[in-house]
Amino acid sequence: MNIVILRGVLSSDPVSRTLASGSVVVSLEVTTTVEGSSVSVPVAWFDPAREVLFAAGDALVVTGTVRRRFFRSAGLTQSRTEVVATEVVAAGRARQVKAAVGRAIKLANAA
Repeated sequence: MNIVILRGVLSSDPVSRTLASGSVVVSLEVTTTVEGSSVSVPVAWFDPAREVLFAAGDALVVTGTVRRRFFRSAGLTQSRTEVVATEVVAAGRARQVKAAVGRAIKLANAA
């Protein structure tokens, strides 16, 4: 089972870009606290269903999966572990958060 539920603060403004395939990917950096230390988690959100109106400092809840991707840079193979978001909602919207978490758990149980 590969499921992520991440709650944190957006470290910087989201960055959107259009891929050669025509898909849109929104890159987010979410900072969360683990055992008293801040941890920055890269998040890739493909083809969001709505316009992304989040800004640095916003508290978010992200549901999705973890993936490790490989790429070439300066002639070397490198990797990056990131969260691929299924849903991203404002942490203050309790009903939306509960619904997103419920959908993530249901999807994980179906797999």
